[in-house]
Amino acid sequence: MTSAVPSTFAAFLCFLFLTASVSGAAGQEELGKQPTATAEPEKKITEIKIGYLRAYAPRLTLSLLDVPPRDEGVAGANVAIGDNNTTGKFINQKFSLDVTEIKPESDAVQAFGDLIAKGDRYVIADLSAKQLLSIADIARDKGVLIFNIGATDDSLREEDCRINVFHIAPTRSMLADALAQYLMVKKWPNWVLLYGSHEQDHLYADALRRAATRFGGQIVAEKEFKDTGTARRTDTGATQIQQQISVFTQDLPEHDVVLVADESEVFGTYVPYRTWTPRLVAGTAGLVASSWHPASEQWGGIQMQSRFLRTTGRRMLSKDMSAWTAVRAVGEATTRTNGDDPKKISDYIRSDDFSVAAFKGQKLTFRKWNLQLRQPILLGDTKSVVSTSPQQGYLHQVSELDTLGIDQPETKCVLK
Repeated sequence: MTSAVPSTFAAFLCFLFLTASVSGAAGQEELGKQPTATAEPEKKITEIKIGYLRAYAPRLTLSLLDVPPRDEGVAGANVAIGDNNTTGKFINQKFSLDVTEIKPESDAVQAFGDLIAKGDRYVIADLSAKQLLSIADIARDKGVLIFNIGATDDSLREEDCRINVFHIAPTRSMLADALAQYLMVKKWPNWVLLYGSHEQDHLYADALRRAATRFGGQIVAEKEFKDTGTARRTDTGATQIQQQISVFTQDLPEHDVVLVADESEVFGTYVPYRTWTPRLVAGTAGLVASSWHPASEQWGGIQMQSRFLRTTGRRMLSKDMSAWTAVRAVGEATTRTNGDDPKKISDYIRSDDFSVAAFKGQKLTFRKWNLQLRQPILLGDTKSVVSTSPQQGYLHQVSELDTLGIDQPETKCVLK
């Protein structure tokens, strides 16, 4: 009897062991049969391809400090692409930039066609007015939007305006009006106008004349500085032009300011400090009106400047800011419309709902009548921003920014 107890106990332990083994094996078998977790389907990424078409060639300037960097404009666009992608990753959008260069006098049609073939439906254009017009209608027929960052010609916003061309660069009339407002606020109303002999010089001179009439300035004398083809980069050439300035400005009537219209870079840089009588200089030299300034730090500008410097290794110029603004306008519109349809993008940009922030103290919008970007204009010298126009006291029934440039009642634009 006593010997049966251990046998029974041993049998019981054996039973428990076998049960545990079977249960464990069954559990492992069931575990092996469990379905593997299915991976979530990849979210579709909308790729938004932006083209950048620029007319480029090394350009002579009177000062080595004014030689444009090789990536002028392109650097601003690339920084904006990064900004767009920072937001785009949250809504499954990816932005890219295709850059194509042509010569300043080359035909732009083939290069533009190549960008379209790559799938670019938004094109940043740093071209002459002639080149821009050569592709505008082709772009319209292909459903492509163009953002002009290079040509300041008023005609592109007036008689030659197009419904698919948005203008980021300010016009010559906007720049001239910004300067004229400041001079009138300072009570310096009497001006002498010195202008170059090239077409772009004449166009800016025309804008300054218009600004004088519009804001009450008086151009008391005008003189044209003829480009005689002097080798500007040689010591003798530079010295010759500098010596001419004093004599060139000798017999002028009494005036407050010398206005210079020298977009072609022949003589303007040499006017300050070399006039016959001591006078302030403004226009394309001295006090210059521009859409951006490398020293601008108001309204968050210091953050933009620091980020641009960190990314590119240099200071941000006006064309960089224009390109940045153009790419950001596309990014803002695609975000708000949640898509990549140029027709919807165009409609949204032209609507009352659109605006883009560009570190200028207020949100920027496009004028509906000619698709020009409203924007403050900075007035600065080589070191700092002196003032910003519109100046205080210049009022408008819609936007004070519309006191700069051609207003809606004056426009000749019929969008088509």
